[in-house]
Amino acid sequence: METLYKMILSPMILDESGIVTGREEKLGKRYVLRVRDLPTEKKPRERLLAEGPGVLSTAELLAVVLTTGTKKEEILTMANRIMQEYGEQSVLLSTDAKALAEDLDVPLGKAAQIVACGELGRRYFRRSRNGAPVIRTAKDVFEYTLDMRNLSKEHLRGLYLNTHYQLVHDETISIGTIDANIVHPREVFRPALAHSAAAVILVHNHPSGNGEPSTADREVTRQLSEAGTLLGIDLIDHVIITAENFTSIPTHE
Repeated sequence: METLYKMILSPMILDESGIVTGREEKLGKRYVLRVRDLPTEKKPRERLLAEGPGVLSTAELLAVVLTTGTKKEEILTMANRIMQEYGEQSVLLSTDAKALAEDLDVPLGKAAQIVACGELGRRYFRRSRNGAPVIRTAKDVFEYTLDMRNLSKEHLRGLYLNTHYQLVHDETISIGTIDANIVHPREVFRPALAHSAAAVILVHNHPSGNGEPSTADREVTRQLSEAGTLLGIDLIDHVIITAENFTSIPTHE
């Protein structure tokens, strides 16, 4: 194990149990932690086969799905980067493989694998909708969007609800700074029409940790609320989340 530690490259090393972590070890020279450097019993695929998928982190599950890295990025490094930068649901809710490949800086084939996994999950969810989450309050939104709290970029996400406030669709609308000139009503309400949603809740994160709504946040909310009224689809809340808290922007001021 001591020899293995000397081969490890930050930001991923093994903790005492042999699990990949995000801690750094400065060795003066940069090495990549490769799957083949791990003991057989610690490799993600072998652990899945021996102990089941529940023991793996989301990043490790993604590494199993993608199978290999690229010339410039080893698979475990890639999987951890994707989870850290984009979050579990933001990645798995994507339906455009070409856009995802560009956003994630990964080959198109790997983006297609991620999109396919997300679609499998969505199809299962549609068949078991009776167990869909009920989201009524900003606190419900905060608890549902746990994966957004530590993202390094702003993500705008739409939660689409039926008349009983059950979630019927969840989609990442945009990645990057929220601006009224960028967020178009059709991108927000097209999924609502496609999934026959009665209402929409918007949620986006502030990586800075400051949950105070900006002028742009309020303007986007106002414009989208007006557009929703015209379409007969209620924008019932716009929630800003940080790692520790949340703020609700009034949609009918």
